[in-house]
Amino acid sequence: MSMVEPTRFRTEQRPPEGAFLGADSSPSWVMFSASMIGLLAVMNFIYGIAAVADSRFFVGEAEFVVASLSTWGWVLILISAVQLLASFGVAAQMSGARWVGVAIVSVNAIVQLLMLPAYPWWAGMLFTLDILVIYGLIAHGARKD
Repeated sequence: MSMVEPTRFRTEQRPPEGAFLGADSSPSWVMFSASMIGLLAVMNFIYGIAAVADSRFFVGEAEFVVASLSTWGWVLILISAVQLLASFGVAAQMSGARWVGVAIVSVNAIVQLLMLPAYPWWAGMLFTLDILVIYGLIAHGARKD
């Protein structure tokens, strides 16, 4: 029977701090979420500019439940500004930035569902990305001290 310390055995198998650890690691999911929030901010800004400019990019004769395409364009521009700030906050691991990120991405998911009549495939893809970001921030975003 050998006399091996259980704690010594466990510490030898740990990967180095700060290494990219894969799907089970919370830092990689948090950085994924931060970068995706930034990407969503850029896409929403472009999407909002196109909506405000009455671009031919959108489906013709789209009818909205609330407001017009131009109004939703301004909403997307404002959301993109908050998303950009949340992205930098999450990447910097600022306290509370993760919950601001969850809140603004949740609002964006609802807005994307309301924007479905204007550009269905694009809004559906952004909605799916929103759900992945929310999962990353909630399930893997807790800070480890």
